[in-house]
Amino acid sequence: MNRITDSYALHAEMNPDHIAIIDGKERITYQDWYERVQTSAQWLQRTAHEQKRVAFLLSNGASFLQIFAGAACAGWTAITLDPRWGHEECVEKLLLSEAALVIIEDRYMKRFEKHSVDMPVFSLSEWKERMSLITQGPYNKSDSENDPVFYMGFTSGSTGSPKAFIRRQQSWIESFRTTADTFGITHQDHVLIAGTLLSSHFLYGAISTLYFGGTVTLLEKFTPVKAKKALETGDITLMYTVPTMTESLLQINAFEGDNPLLVISSGADWGISSKKQLVTNYPHVTFFDFYGTSELSFVSYLSSNDFLQKPSSVGRPFSSIQVEVRRADQSVCQPNETGRIYVKSPMSFSGYLHEVKPPEEWLTVYDMGWMDEDGYLYMSGRENGMIVYGGLNIFPEEIERVLNEQPEVKRSIVVGVPDPYWGEIPVAIIEEGQQTKTVRQAVKEKLAAYKMPKKWLVIDQMIETSGGKLARASMKKWAEEQLSCKQ
Repeated sequence: MNRITDSYALHAEMNPDHIAIIDGKERITYQDWYERVQTSAQWLQRTAHEQKRVAFLLSNGASFLQIFAGAACAGWTAITLDPRWGHEECVEKLLLSEAALVIIEDRYMKRFEKHSVDMPVFSLSEWKERMSLITQGPYNKSDSENDPVFYMGFTSGSTGSPKAFIRRQQSWIESFRTTADTFGITHQDHVLIAGTLLSSHFLYGAISTLYFGGTVTLLEKFTPVKAKKALETGDITLMYTVPTMTESLLQINAFEGDNPLLVISSGADWGISSKKQLVTNYPHVTFFDFYGTSELSFVSYLSSNDFLQKPSSVGRPFSSIQVEVRRADQSVCQPNETGRIYVKSPMSFSGYLHEVKPPEEWLTVYDMGWMDEDGYLYMSGRENGMIVYGGLNIFPEEIERVLNEQPEVKRSIVVGVPDPYWGEIPVAIIEEGQQTKTVRQAVKEKLAAYKMPKKWLVIDQMIETSGGKLARASMKKWAEEQLSCKQ
């Protein structure tokens, strides 16, 4: 199999009535799913555009996955657009991607009525109508390109302007094998996708489940109550989540029950106390917390059992991954010595759009950390997020880990704000709380004095990305505005 959709025909033949997708509006069998993906691929094939790229602006649902999978089946590239973006940002990404056409959910169409884009624009209802008119028949896959680019996402470059990263199908197929080997996921799993499919973590969770032949339950939008209700059915065997979601689910005892549940989490800001609460209070739950990025895919993982021995680690590298921590001169660091993390992986991305030079064999996203004597990886933080305070390096994540362990702190984030004397100062932002003597004392006892936040701010609710992670750049901007108002 050389495409992420090649297994659908087998699932439709072997288990035609097995449920592939549940999205709140419908339940789709594998026979129906296979036919829908084939129809989507046929439609794109008939479009016969030289630039085989389809962009879409949709909320969570079966249509999102159908367009994505149909593009992969047809050898096209799927480009996901975020409904939370404004019109200008959407157009910016569309122009950058050079999409051949775009499909937009009906309620978002008004964003493009006054501002035309130089490509065909279809509403979702119009697209569905066109799908219904296509005569059923298998899509004839061309073998001229066995490993086409199938996914384009966006990340901010060092200048802050967006960069489009691209992936080939083989990188995800390698990831599927890793998922199966490490996490033990099979066609028997019923997987809850709690977050937005715009996040590669949740999109991967859904597409990998369909590759294996399992069942995907989608939430249109994450709310703790809806996620808890889905878990209470007893059908869910596996859940993809991020730390902010897990925290909110723990607060309402959403993991109560007896049925075995596997939780796969991604995100460096999952606190030790929260992990301990999950392990201690819910013995039927097993978790894997993995470190990875959009560019690198899976890098390392920490299991529930590993957590008891190495609570602050991000785990061991996956079996097919090589990790090195290097100094500035590229020499390899000794155990417990902090340096830049480099990764060699068959699951890595294929580079950035319009960059002629292919990715190096060893890649870095400028994360800093170290490895212990047992080969476990630890994170210090992002090199480009590092605060330089009077010539001293401070990693915000290190302070956040201490703050988030305090009972008075719901969530925190530390950002660097420009200072005329020190260069930058660390500023702590606490959600729905306040900095107390106890909180300050905890930081003072556990960290060097220069790492103590020099300013403290309180916010009613943290600003998050569409994937449910803290929006660090937006929080930094907010802090700078707050502090300038106080001067």
